[in-house]
Amino acid sequence: MLNLVPRCQVKVFPDPGLRPPKRLTWHLGTGFLIVPFMKALWRLTLAERPTIHKTALITGASSGIGKALARHFAHDGYHLVLAARGVTRMQALADDLQKQFKVDVTVIGSDLETNAGAAQLHAEIKARGVVLSALVNNAGYGAFGEFKDSELAQELAQELAMMQLNMNTVVMLTKLFMPDLLATRGKILNTASTAAFQPGPYMAVYYATKSFVLSFSEAIASELEDTGVTVTALCPGPTASGFQDKAHLGGSALVKGKKLPTSEEVAALGYRAMQRGQRVYIPGFMNWAMAQSMRITPRNLATKVVKTLTRPVA
Repeated sequence: MLNLVPRCQVKVFPDPGLRPPKRLTWHLGTGFLIVPFMKALWRLTLAERPTIHKTALITGASSGIGKALARHFAHDGYHLVLAARGVTRMQALADDLQKQFKVDVTVIGSDLETNAGAAQLHAEIKARGVVLSALVNNAGYGAFGEFKDSELAQELAQELAMMQLNMNTVVMLTKLFMPDLLATRGKILNTASTAAFQPGPYMAVYYATKSFVLSFSEAIASELEDTGVTVTALCPGPTASGFQDKAHLGGSALVKGKKLPTSEEVAALGYRAMQRGQRVYIPGFMNWAMAQSMRITPRNLATKVVKTLTRPVA
């Protein structure tokens, strides 16, 4: 007759009352001594280790998105160099950030619409012995109106200055500070726009400059991907900031009667995208959807759509 009851292997455990081997006792006792010792040594090491401060340069920091970005960098412990023409407003911001976040903030009045502006800013920062960990190319502006209708000399000067600020200065500052950024494995944040994704009737030069910024940012991001340096192109749509007033956009269907996101909202999203190392970031689902659709829309149709959206209204 077959025995269907499985055999069981019975393990005999030592009497709970028995003491563990001496070797095990020694290891346990040593562990109880070593763990607190190592924790104390680690705390001492952290206390004596010098704090490594990071420094960010933000252009166009006197108002709008640049001003809001400065607050996020300061909150995370970055020392700041703020550059723009509005020195009084930047100094007020600097005083506030220094008091609230205990960081160093340097204010430099700079006219970055000139050929020499970027080189002068770089020279002044290097003279102070500053090494950048982040570069924010935020300064820029636009102008609303038909290209053919403006007074030639005045408008041409404005358009050339816009091209200098929106494109040339971005390239120059990125090139000049690249050694710093490579050494610190730093971050570059370039403020582009949803204007970068298609031609823009009534703001022809501005849209073209932002297309340049986006293309430039994506290209160097690819080149730098093995260096530790990240490049982010922030592409906001219309934003409630001083940009609208300077561009005279109040008469455009693009913004008239619309509730726009604030500079603070856009800056918060852009800053997080930069910290993630995201190459292109478009705040807002509708802005994102429009930009993606423009990538696959025939160019002539995309231009007609923008012309309708941007047209002058009474």
